[in-house]
Amino acid sequence: MRVLIAAGGTAGHINPALAIAAKLKEKDPSCEIHFAGRKEGMEAGLVKKAGYPFHHIEVNGIQRRLTPKNIWRNIKALFWLGLSPVRAGNIIAEVKPELVIGAGGYVSGPVVRAAAKRGIKTAIHEQNAFPGVTNKLLAKQADLIMAAMPAAKERLGFPEKTVVVGNPVRAAVLHASRGASRRKLGIPQDALVLLSFGGSLGARRINEVVADLAAWHLKKRDFWHLHATGQYGVELFKKLSEEKGFAGSERLIVKEYIDDMPACLAAADLCICRSGALTLAELAAAGRASVLVPSPNVAENHQYYNALELEKAGAARVVEEKDLTGAGLIQLVDQLTKDPAVLEKMGTAALACAEPDSAEKIYEALSKLFKKTQKT
Repeated sequence: MRVLIAAGGTAGHINPALAIAAKLKEKDPSCEIHFAGRKEGMEAGLVKKAGYPFHHIEVNGIQRRLTPKNIWRNIKALFWLGLSPVRAGNIIAEVKPELVIGAGGYVSGPVVRAAAKRGIKTAIHEQNAFPGVTNKLLAKQADLIMAAMPAAKERLGFPEKTVVVGNPVRAAVLHASRGASRRKLGIPQDALVLLSFGGSLGARRINEVVADLAAWHLKKRDFWHLHATGQYGVELFKKLSEEKGFAGSERLIVKEYIDDMPACLAAADLCICRSGALTLAELAAAGRASVLVPSPNVAENHQYYNALELEKAGAARVVEEKDLTGAGLIQLVDQLTKDPAVLEKMGTAALACAEPDSAEKIYEALSKLFKKTQKT
């Protein structure tokens, strides 16, 4: 079977796509898998690192807030959008896929549409309860819709061809060893470890309050701390670490982007992060307690409602960004970490929310679709 997967924009689209690819290869080592995405997007690096052929297609979103910079971005976006059907057709002609999967992000649109027009079987995977714009537009054309959550099944509008499969988590997350991960990261086995991140681009408010938290715990507690600033937070966090006097501490490991999330999750005791669908799936699979700060800049505030599900299960504490302060975060972390049993109980609750067989469900759904392809 030859498969083309289109995914881009954020790790929330790319990592599930890579998990799907890994499951396909596990089940059928002869399966030939190609990816399509933006050359300057994070998908290019992650896909190439995983060893799959990568095909460039440029598709960008329209910026709704009209500033001089965004107007220029929109002009370029419209230019690339006009070229995208031709480029998508060229990729399909080159790869000759028997099945095309859209895993979200703007790049999925032209690739899945081009495949559908050519009679190639298509599938899409929606990671969130509130579907993204691209998948809403593709739902009618796709032969198979795979939804992570039951709510998305109704919102996408085609329940008769939709299956609920959950969000696939990389096998590395499921199997990462706490001891081996801490040795790899240079962290003592008996340390209490915090992990914090705000996404691949970074979240300014999370960087600001984590700086307050780090300044406190590096003086008052003996935590180790892994923090990812995101692309736009590198200089900000560096400046804050110098201002607050904790720059250079060996117990604080700062990176722009966490490229080994399975190891960091395995090493951590408490995570402080956004509540995107993939993040929650990985927190649950790893059985990690968390403080969740939903992004306020997403459609229909879906991260907030995602986060509430883990909080209701006893696996997380939710703090909306409008209520997030350095002092408040310090108080909450201090409260959660004073008794080891608290984090252990939250981690057990998180694990109970996990869907470790999601990739298997996706494989079964795709296999049925592929068998239909062979018969036609």
